[in-house]
Amino acid sequence: MLTINVAVLLAIIVVLRLRRRTEARSRFDEKMTVVIVLALGVILAPTDLGQGIASLLGQLVSGVSQAGQ
Repeated sequence: MLTINVAVLLAIIVVLRLRRRTEARSRFDEKMTVVIVLALGVILAPTDLGQGIASLLGQLVSGVSQAGQ
């Protein structure tokens, strides 16, 4: 039995869509890419990986804001 992790599948789709040339994209194509990226974010958010990324970004933003003061 073959199982496919939906997050991995969406990540692959995002990478393939973003590799295409900008001129070749229609408005619908751009909107679809945004929807797919949002779906990937919703799927990753509750996972350990998603929490780790959120923590890392929080630390990065905190460091940048402290450096700017």
